[in-house]
Amino acid sequence: MNSSDEMPGVGGEIAAPPGPPPPPPMNIHHHKLHRVVMHPTFFWGKNAEILFSGWPGTRTGMYVLSLVFVFVVSVLVEMLSHSQLIKSSTNSLLGGAAETIIHGVRVGLAYMVMLALMSFNAGIFIVAVAGHCLGFFLFGSRVFRNKSPAPQRNSAPDLPSMSC
Repeated sequence: MNSSDEMPGVGGEIAAPPGPPPPPPMNIHHHKLHRVVMHPTFFWGKNAEILFSGWPGTRTGMYVLSLVFVFVVSVLVEMLSHSQLIKSSTNSLLGGAAETIIHGVRVGLAYMVMLALMSFNAGIFIVAVAGHCLGFFLFGSRVFRNKSPAPQRNSAPDLPSMSC
């Protein structure tokens, strides 16, 4: 028997499986190459990507806007952590639903600050810490608490503190 009798239709040769397709040609003139630099350590500078691709870009005004945004979000996290926004006379079901919504917003904002910090930009780190400090000073410290002896409202915040 010859090899063509053993494997009909092949002609005695075993075909190799097809290899991976070749990579597409790189034409620098037609493709915009975008390279994102990830910093494993803190760095100073306005050329960073914070939260969204391409934001704030290389413009100083947009970097300042991102600093203000992270600062305000940090203050809001502390406000939601230490404020009583729900009246104590609220129905249990409605109060529980409101607490759940507030908790979801607080956690979402806290994660947004965390993701901004993952840019490793020192300016973002400083404004996030400053925002949390100001928020705690305004809403969590004893400076602005109601000091009246008559308990008009429950002074406990709506939500328990966040633990890491």
